[in-house]
Amino acid sequence: MEGISLSVEDKIRITRKLDELGLEWVEGGFPGSNPKDAEYFRRLRGVELKNAKVSAFGGTRKPNLTCETDANIQSLVAAETPGITLVGKASMYQVRSVLETSPEENLAMISDTVRYFKQMGKTVFFDAEHFFDGYHDDPDYSLQCLATAARSGADALVLCDTNGGMTTFQMLRAIDAVQHRMNDVRLGIHCHNDAGLAVANSLAAVEAGVWQVQGCVNGYGERCGNADILTVLANLKIKMGLEVIEDEQLARLTEVSHYVSELANMVPNGQAPYVGASAFAHKAGYHVAGIMKDEKAYQHIDPGLVGNSSRVLVSELAGQRNLLMKLQEHGIDYPFTQDEIKKLLETVKEKESQGFQYEGAEASFELLVRRTMPGYKQPFELEDFVIVERRRATHEGNELNEMLAEAMVKIRIDGALQHTAAEGNGPVNALDDAARKALIAAYPHIADVKLVDYKVRILDSQAATGARVRVLIESTDGNRYWTTVGSSTDIIEASWIALADALEYALTVK
Repeated sequence: MEGISLSVEDKIRITRKLDELGLEWVEGGFPGSNPKDAEYFRRLRGVELKNAKVSAFGGTRKPNLTCETDANIQSLVAAETPGITLVGKASMYQVRSVLETSPEENLAMISDTVRYFKQMGKTVFFDAEHFFDGYHDDPDYSLQCLATAARSGADALVLCDTNGGMTTFQMLRAIDAVQHRMNDVRLGIHCHNDAGLAVANSLAAVEAGVWQVQGCVNGYGERCGNADILTVLANLKIKMGLEVIEDEQLARLTEVSHYVSELANMVPNGQAPYVGASAFAHKAGYHVAGIMKDEKAYQHIDPGLVGNSSRVLVSELAGQRNLLMKLQEHGIDYPFTQDEIKKLLETVKEKESQGFQYEGAEASFELLVRRTMPGYKQPFELEDFVIVERRRATHEGNELNEMLAEAMVKIRIDGALQHTAAEGNGPVNALDDAARKALIAAYPHIADVKLVDYKVRILDSQAATGARVRVLIESTDGNRYWTTVGSSTDIIEASWIALADALEYALTVK
């Protein structure tokens, strides 16, 4: 997928995680394409898996070569995996225009390669590339490609919507034709999401009798992605009653999603079905009123089944019920009066009108509430800060320049004023370091707090450089994660508000 490049160690760790999830086969990569994938298969020999078997991926032999003389085929042999996934053309157009060989030679390539690996005792999956497009253009030839692979011993024929453009009706019509031609061979389905139908088509294929579904964690894949295997798993087990994984494994679905997105360095999709942070989040006041009576009112399943949880959002659309449930979520058991709740809700709405947003910054929301409670004591107060930035040449006469930022901060802790300064690789970094210098003596564990992510949103782009901005900061102390928010027409002030909340949350909320 665009933007993803996994290391060998990443691929090993993901393989282990998919094994724990209970998947039967993991397609590990194409050993003939790059040294990294070849190294993955070498290292995998020392990895013990409990549930999954690994398949190496590659194409059929090249035109006018033998399997013994084709380097890519031999790289699959060297991978030493129990399974081989062979991709072969199943479209007359692709054979003539892309592969640039004859229809007869393509059939020979399929037959020779499948037989070659079956003689080695491998499980062979034949990925019929462009099958559905090919069937639409020339059904006889596409079916002939499948029949050739089946006669040669393929364990399953995987029908590929390689371009991702098939509607469900078109796909089912082609599957029906395959089943009438070859009713004794297991079929698989491989869908891309270019028409937004990858998961739906995969499920429809299973209902039509397909035995194997191919997909990718979080739907990562070429162009618009592949079928999301996590969504497929949840639907197969919960909606269709197929025991493809155990209940305990299903409960790890959200964990697996986040684990893989972290390794891929991708921001998790909050709207992902079942596993997204927003999958069971409730914003509208009447929705919250419904789930307070019965969670099933606005949730299609119990979130715990897939390792997720319900969330109530506090926003300009919120009612008092949202706020009360949100306080319960945060463990705030304080007897607020109805007037106090009403005033707190008005404060939230006023803040949001100023650019603050608490849906994705629940730590700032919790602090907003706690600051209104009797006895709450802020661990520090900002008196003043000054930021100086300068740009200087690193070498005389050289066009290379260096930006330097310095922050001077005055922070009051228990009545005592601390005056510190620090340099950083930017104004926010310098401000963060200077604040920590002031806090470290009184609060040594502040050293454990790390900034994980920093985002800036432009809220009114028509104001150009005078626009109000929202800053979101995600932090961790190694055990928990929290997000804070700041908003201002000054990006440094917005950053400080979010940063100060992040540090205060670490020091006061356990």
